[in-house]
Amino acid sequence: MQTKIRKGVIPAAGAGTRFLPATKVVPKELLPIVDKPTIQYIVEEAVASGIEQVILITARGKGAVEDHFGVSAELEEVLKRQKKGDLLRMVKELSQMVTMVAVRQEEPRGLGHAVLCAREAVGEEPFAVLLGDDLVDAEPPCLAQMVEVSRQKGGGVIALQRVPASETHLYGIIRGEQVSEGVYRITELVEKPAPDQAPSNLAIIGRYILPPEIFPILEKTPPGKGGEIQLTDALQTLARTMPLYGYEFAGDRYDAGDKFGSLQANIAFALKRPEMAERLKEFIKKVI
Repeated sequence: MQTKIRKGVIPAAGAGTRFLPATKVVPKELLPIVDKPTIQYIVEEAVASGIEQVILITARGKGAVEDHFGVSAELEEVLKRQKKGDLLRMVKELSQMVTMVAVRQEEPRGLGHAVLCAREAVGEEPFAVLLGDDLVDAEPPCLAQMVEVSRQKGGGVIALQRVPASETHLYGIIRGEQVSEGVYRITELVEKPAPDQAPSNLAIIGRYILPPEIFPILEKTPPGKGGEIQLTDALQTLARTMPLYGYEFAGDRYDAGDKFGSLQANIAFALKRPEMAERLKEFIKKVI
């Protein structure tokens, strides 16, 4: 699979119940990390990795996510009148960042079903999937690292991270044969196994490069864990028919779908801002 990866699928149909009441009316994808919505970090990573079109999988009540990346003539006019040139440029860049297509997932049937919803928009070419809950601070970007692995190996690629054995029940876990530094040929994938049943401690993180052959597999994949169509189950089938690799990416990953993970990301990204880093360090010293 050495074709250029042009399209990226971002599932954004989840209800965000872990962040209630904040997400009662505000989509979880728009919750900020410092001053930027979580999903903007994901889209920026996609664009920096060569993605030309983002396919956003949405649900009822998620129109604000699309609006964030759309043209806002009224806001632009206000910023122009107030002579706030830097902010005006930032707002305009948002709407010009990438071509975006929205596809509605009518009912919550799992990640596998969300990816399947993108079938018509993706067509018959390899594509990326980026989950909005996983923020990865890396240079080059996590997805760009994976694109390079796909170019070298010629197959699908899944991002991996080692986790404590006690946390395997929170992730999809792989078994694989190491073929080069940080790269594994995957032979087995298990969705959220108990520690004593996990084939390794290599966990699947929310970045994928997949061939279009995944779509007919997803179409035939029955509901699995939690009664949902699991992408992990479809990937197990895919791995039996063509090469599928796991890659231990370089970078810091934050689970922005978890309250503590979101707090960690806010602190980490704030510390990268020169205008607030020292003040934040002093504040942390003071409160601890």
